[in-house]
Amino acid sequence: MNRNNGLKVIAIFIASAMISFVALNKSFDKIPSVYHNVFSSEKGNYFIDKEGNKNYENHEKAKWRFTDFEEIEYGNPDGILLKFKKNFEGTVIYGLYPYEKMEHLHAVFFKKPIEIVKGEALLKIKHTLAGKYDLNNWEENKYGVLRYRILDEKNNIITNKRIVFSVNDNGFVVEPGITAGPFVSSLGENSLTMTFWTNTAVKTKLVINNKEYISENTKKHIFHIAGLEANRDYEYRIDLGIDKLISHIKTAPKAGVNSDFTFAFASDSRGGTQFGESQANGHNAYIMRKMAALLTYENVDFFQFTGDMINGYKSDIEQMRFEYMNWLKTMSPYFHSTPLNVGMGNHEAFLKVYGDREKYYSVDNFPFDEQSAESVFSEFFENENDDLISEDGASYDLDKKNMNFPEYKNTVYSYKYGNLAMIVMNSNYWYTPSVKLIPQIGGNVHGYIMDQQMEWLKKQISKFEADKNIEHIFVSIHTPAFPNGGHAKNDMWYNGNNDVRPYIGGKAVEKGIIERRDEFLDLLVNKSKKFRVLLTGDEHNYTRLTINENSEIYSKDWKGKRLKLSRPFVQIVDGAAGAPYYAEEKMPWSEDLNKFSAQFALVIFHVQGEKIFIKVMNPDTLEIIEEYQLN
Repeated sequence: MNRNNGLKVIAIFIASAMISFVALNKSFDKIPSVYHNVFSSEKGNYFIDKEGNKNYENHEKAKWRFTDFEEIEYGNPDGILLKFKKNFEGTVIYGLYPYEKMEHLHAVFFKKPIEIVKGEALLKIKHTLAGKYDLNNWEENKYGVLRYRILDEKNNIITNKRIVFSVNDNGFVVEPGITAGPFVSSLGENSLTMTFWTNTAVKTKLVINNKEYISENTKKHIFHIAGLEANRDYEYRIDLGIDKLISHIKTAPKAGVNSDFTFAFASDSRGGTQFGESQANGHNAYIMRKMAALLTYENVDFFQFTGDMINGYKSDIEQMRFEYMNWLKTMSPYFHSTPLNVGMGNHEAFLKVYGDREKYYSVDNFPFDEQSAESVFSEFFENENDDLISEDGASYDLDKKNMNFPEYKNTVYSYKYGNLAMIVMNSNYWYTPSVKLIPQIGGNVHGYIMDQQMEWLKKQISKFEADKNIEHIFVSIHTPAFPNGGHAKNDMWYNGNNDVRPYIGGKAVEKGIIERRDEFLDLLVNKSKKFRVLLTGDEHNYTRLTINENSEIYSKDWKGKRLKLSRPFVQIVDGAAGAPYYAEEKMPWSEDLNKFSAQFALVIFHVQGEKIFIKVMNPDTLEIIEEYQLN
């Protein structure tokens, strides 16, 4: 080799090395500094290196995904042809929505199912849903609305869909229509947020208070409405052309006016252990339909649902989206006129998984701005929060110049209704499921409230304490401070082990789970005169617990500082919205447990000025589990 050729080879080698170095650095830049022992190969593959053992990211694709069932309907001379994006065998049942003016209209399924053959099924509307089966008057009106359900080869529910169609000389045409919603959140005296989804990207029109709002050309439509009057019932209309929806929504009472009102609480609707509607690809649709119907019958003014709505714990973002949308479709008929406020739980976990099924590591997915559990949750729920961004800026933040943590957006928020303030928190923020592995890889533990969120809570409590129009403060968080059945090994307890805590960049934070629990309780009970109830879930049962200054809230070998409570407070757990049940466990505070029930439960609060009356009902049997007045 001559000198010139040798120099060329060296130059090429250096250039290749520089390209690889830059590519590697770019890959490394994607790894948040809050994680430990997480690396990226030259090919951009993430892996965890533990003492020389490399566990690579597992990209296992889910069986059923959101995109598999999007835009699969095609017009046909005889009806609607479903061309699935998966070649599978199964069944479709379908039926029309009755042509009736009802607030919570459901479709009625036709008696004969359609087989899915090689990924296709034809819904023969012309021949099956005509004549005496045309309860939608589509033959006369030349348009109609239909619902269908997709089942796999074992008749497990995959998903439900709503479609709007028109009819012309050539046959049937799929039209733009609402697939989920509308849902109202962030309801105030003078404003609200309305969200719904359509089957195709389209501009939609919303008319409320004699004002017309036009959305962007999109599938998810978000309307922020202002300029409304307090305590007034407004009719609203959504217009997509053929598909039209008319409903109403009532604004919150005017501050300082002690209007009576009712609200409901529940959590944990993830799928049951059975098949059919109790496991509708992510949630227990059977119980949630019963629960939604009951709270509608009880005329509640708003519904707070805090966490574990879906099975979650997935690493495929399209499967997470699929489970969220399935939940929203189940809830859709009932919440056109009842505000729905949703919080986050551990089963909303969206994970980056390393290793195989036998041995694996998992952390909150990243990049955080578009791939975390928090960001996926935020795609589906609109909860106003402008004053808590993330854990960036906390004392344990390793890089003050860049964003290192997921955003809290839509997962932590507060709202007022009449003389009540509700503070909704996230006890599964930046969640790493394995407590044993957190010191090795980093992450937050189930039930731990991190510093910036605690500071935000302190400001919220101070704000509502100073608000003369607020008499009652409720705090809702997914994990109980005091578990009673199913979660003695975690929540804010971990069998009294204060060593449990988050690790950031390989370093433990200063305070453990018991210390943080006590700070949380000190703020709610000792620093607030208006705090009334802690609303939680996670445990799949209903419990009412009254903790006072004499309650035993530490393990027998506890040597740390002990919190002194200035007054009693009530913790209500209602994780009984369809998830598999837990039985009662013996805990240090069990003597203070007022009520335990393994039945499905909806907690209904009737607020009458300074008085609060509580009724707990089984939505499946309509039996009353208990009734009492909150002291």
